[in-house]
Amino acid sequence: MDSFFNFVTHSWWLVFPMSGLIGGWARSWSKATERRHRRRVELYTLKNQAAQAEQASHAQVTALLKAHDAVNRRWLDYELDVGKLIDYPVMSDVREPLTVAFLRAKREADGLRPATPGDIRTAAGLAEYRAAVTGFEVAFDVAEREAKRIRDSKFTGPERQRLETARKLLRIASDAAATPAERQTAYRRARRELDGIIVLPEATLAALEDKIASMLDAGPAPDVRRAG
Repeated sequence: MDSFFNFVTHSWWLVFPMSGLIGGWARSWSKATERRHRRRVELYTLKNQAAQAEQASHAQVTALLKAHDAVNRRWLDYELDVGKLIDYPVMSDVREPLTVAFLRAKREADGLRPATPGDIRTAAGLAEYRAAVTGFEVAFDVAEREAKRIRDSKFTGPERQRLETARKLLRIASDAAATPAERQTAYRRARRELDGIIVLPEATLAALEDKIASMLDAGPAPDVRRAG
């Protein structure tokens, strides 16, 4: 015990360098611990961000589905209305590059369309579908502007006259005031006038026939004077 006190008495000055050494080691250990903690936090944050980036937003997919539907409705305005196709025949002319381009873009967007918003789960899938919908919308806009610009200018004078005749006949075919015989005759003549000029899509013909089917099949309107 005496030797210990003698050491402390004669070597007290060693406390200062040792305290500095211990203090430096403590600070180094503290900084190392802090760096490890910071790396763990950064790694956790990066993993979290990566996971979130891989998750497609339900709201974003829903918005894209609505945009897709909007362009399809604009297309159906032509597809189901023979009058509009007569006015803007380029919209059904598959010989036109712009028409082919938007039909191809439509096929691509329709192919990527999810059955439900939850079917797209990754950011990559969302980006692919967004690009397809945007491409469809842009291609349709371009084709529609061109169709409205040129209208029927690519047809000859006699062909334009046939288109006008077909337009008038179709109005008769869908006119409830006309007799069934008149409607049936007008419909058949309109089809002949359009033959060789405009190839009507099957959906257009189906919609037209559904529209006037009840009129074509209906019997003569009742005579209200006899009813009395």
